[in-house]
Amino acid sequence: MFEIVDKKAIMDIRERVAKGEHPRREILNFIKAAPVGTIFEIHLPHRGEPLIANLQALGMNVVVNELEPMHFRLMAVKLTELS
Repeated sequence: MFEIVDKKAIMDIRERVAKGEHPRREILNFIKAAPVGTIFEIHLPHRGEPLIANLQALGMNVVVNELEPMHFRLMAVKLTELS
């Protein structure tokens, strides 16, 4: 579902969330398996506070931008191996 191209993973989950899906665990597993130095760009229809908290708990800094109404982008970089 997700892929890394040139050390960047873009995940647009807006449609999945709109359908009632909650792919947070899937996202976290993908991030844990990704190589150090990977940049993650996650697109959501809302701020995604639970996901932000999970990423911060993994030691990642998260930058949140509201690109337009119902379109938020989370940006984070994996700096260390995660367990």
